[in-house]
Amino acid sequence: MKASIVDLRYKTNDILKALERNETVTVLYHGKIKGVIKPSRKKTELRIKDHPFFGMNKDSEETVLEELANLRKPRHDL
Repeated sequence: MKASIVDLRYKTNDILKALERNETVTVLYHGKIKGVIKPSRKKTELRIKDHPFFGMNKDSEETVLEELANLRKPRHDL
């Protein structure tokens, strides 16, 4: 998509929609290219169950409360 400086001001919504469609927007000033606006990375839809940390202690014999107590205890006994 090409947009002039006036379009940036008055058609901001259209430019944002173009960026959502992963289109780059070329900014023109007096017909000459002044810059390019590129869309950010695509949204990755990562499910919680797909995260590598999920279920890493599934073979543990301790209850959740016991495991939390072990994590929260001080490093050294005083």
